[in-house]
Amino acid sequence: MSVPGTFDLASLRAAYASGSTTPEEVANEAMRRAEDLRYPHVWIETLDPARVLAFARALPPEPTLPLYGVPFAIKDNIDLAGIPTTAGCPAFAYIPTDSATIVERLIAAGAIPIGKTNLDQFATGLSGTRSPYGAPECVFHPEFISGGSSSGSAVAVAAGMVSFALGTDTAGSGRVPAAFNNIVGHKPTKGLCSCRGVFPACRSLDCPTVFALSCHDAAAVLDVISAWDKADPFSRPAPAEQAAFPERFKFGVLRASQRQFFGDAAASALYEESVVRLGACGGEAVEFDYSPFASAAALLYSGPWVGERRWAVGNFFDTHGSSMHPVVRQVISAAGRYDVVAAFEAQYRLAGFAQATRETWEKVDMLLLPTTGTIYRRDEILDDPIQLNSNLGWYTNFVNLLDLSALALPAGFRENGLPFGITVVAPAFYDHALLSLGARYHLALGGTAGITPVKIAEQPLPQEAAHGVLLAVVGAHLRGQPLNGQLTSRNARFVKGARTAPGYRLYALPNTQPAKPGLVRAPGFAGPGIELEIWSLTDAAFGSFVAEVPGPMVIGSVELEDGTTVKSFLCEPYALEGAEEVTSFGGWLAYRAALKE
Repeated sequence: MSVPGTFDLASLRAAYASGSTTPEEVANEAMRRAEDLRYPHVWIETLDPARVLAFARALPPEPTLPLYGVPFAIKDNIDLAGIPTTAGCPAFAYIPTDSATIVERLIAAGAIPIGKTNLDQFATGLSGTRSPYGAPECVFHPEFISGGSSSGSAVAVAAGMVSFALGTDTAGSGRVPAAFNNIVGHKPTKGLCSCRGVFPACRSLDCPTVFALSCHDAAAVLDVISAWDKADPFSRPAPAEQAAFPERFKFGVLRASQRQFFGDAAASALYEESVVRLGACGGEAVEFDYSPFASAAALLYSGPWVGERRWAVGNFFDTHGSSMHPVVRQVISAAGRYDVVAAFEAQYRLAGFAQATRETWEKVDMLLLPTTGTIYRRDEILDDPIQLNSNLGWYTNFVNLLDLSALALPAGFRENGLPFGITVVAPAFYDHALLSLGARYHLALGGTAGITPVKIAEQPLPQEAAHGVLLAVVGAHLRGQPLNGQLTSRNARFVKGARTAPGYRLYALPNTQPAKPGLVRAPGFAGPGIELEIWSLTDAAFGSFVAEVPGPMVIGSVELEDGTTVKSFLCEPYALEGAEEVTSFGGWLAYRAALKE
C-alpha cells in the first residue's frame, strides 16, 4: 500500500480507485503531517488518533462518496461535535454537542476531519497574529505573516497537511491567507453555505469559506457544503439556473489613480501581469471607478457593524475582557461609539454606495483586484496592528457588505520569493462561474500549489469550467489539424492538453479524408494512455457539433489519467478492420510526425 505524496483530490481518487491505499493509511499520514514542526502554530487541537481512524473506518469499502477518504481541517470557530470550539480564546471555549451543518455534510460525503486550526481571535483580523495560540507563518518565509483570520486553515492546506480546510470570511479572512500562501480561497455568496454551528463574527455578513490547492478541489467541496438550511435564518437557496459568464467577458481593472500597493512595486507589476493573463483567458479589461467600493469597505470597521462583533461575544466581553487579545478587545470595544441612529444611517449610506456600483456592473461581468496591496512582516504588524490590518482589507472589506461572491487566486511571486494573489469578484451566486474561470486562469499561471509539489497544469478542471460541455479530441480536430475549424468556428475554447487513462488503443483508420484516428477502450489493456486535447463548448455549440460527426465516429465518454471523465470521440468497432494500430506512439500527432520522417 502507498499513500499519495500529495493530498489533492485527483491523486487521492486515483489511489483509492486503484486500491493502492486506504482511508486509514491516508488518515495516519495526515496526522503525521500535522505534526510538521516547520509550520508551527497551525493547530489549536488535532483530534485523538482513535477518533480520526474511527471516521476512516466508518467509510464504505468502495470509494463511492464524493469526498471519500479526504482529510480536512476546520477553523476553530466552526463546531465539530465533542471537540472544544475556542474561537481563538481559551477562556471562551465550549464543547458543542452537534457539528456545524457544513461539517456534517462533509463527513457524510466521506471527508475525514484531522483537527481544529488557529485563527485571529473571534475571527477579528486579517493578519493571523492575534491569537494566544501563536501566529502561523507564511509557508514561504517565517518572518512574514500567514494572513488571517483563517490563518491555520490556509497554512494547513499550503503545507500539504490536508486536502482542503474550512475557514470563514467577514472582511477577507477566506481570501487574504490564500494570497499569502499561494493557494485558492473561495468566499461563497452569503447564505449559500449554512452558518449553523459557525461562531459568528458579524452574523449578517459571515460566510464559511474553502481553502484548496486548486479550483477543481474547491468546487468539489462547494458542491457538498452548499445547500439551503432551514436551521440558519440567513441561509438562502441558490437560483435553479446556474449563473455563467459569457464566452467573451469583460472584467473591471483599477484605474491607475486608484491603485494602492502601499509602496510594493513588485505587487503592482504582478497585478499588471494578471490583467494580461485574464485577458488571454477570453476577457476584455475595462477600467472602473473603485471609489464607491472603497467607501463601502470603510464602513465595516469604521461603522456600526463592529456592534455585531460585540453582540457575538455577549457578556464575555464584560466579564472576561482581560482574557481577550488586547487588539481584538480594542477593535470590539469600538462598538460603544455607535447607537441605533448611527446603525440606520450606515445602512442608508451603504445602500447609496451599492447603488453607485451598479454603473460598474452594467459594464463588466466581474472585477479583477489585488487580494491585498502588499504583505507584511510579523514584526511590522505587531508594531502597528490596526492600520496595517486596515491596509490588508483595502480590496476585501466591501465584498460581503455589497453581497458579492469572490475567489482568491495565486498570481505569481515577487523576486524575494513571496507570493502575490488576485481576487475575482462577481455578483451573488456566480460561485461556480468564478471557480470555472479561476481554474482557467490558474492553469494559465501554472506552477505549483502552496509549497507542495502539486502541479497546476496536471489538475483537473471543475466540470463547470466549460459552463457547457468539455470535449476531448484526439485526431483531426486537434490544434493545427484539418478539422480544428469545426471547433473554433463555434467559439470553442481550448482548455488544456491531457491524456487518457491506461486501457485505450488508438488506430489509424483506412480510407478517411482527412486522415482520422479511431480511439477505442480495451479493458485490461495496460497501455501508455493516449494524448488528447480538451476543449469547451456551450451546450448549443456542442449540439450542432455532434450533428456533424460522421460515422464510424461517435461521441461517448473517455476516462482521463486523473480519473475524471469527459465527452470524447470514439470509434465503432467495425471500422477497425484493416486499421493500423498506432497506440505505441502515444498520440495522433506523434504518429503523423513519424510518417514524415
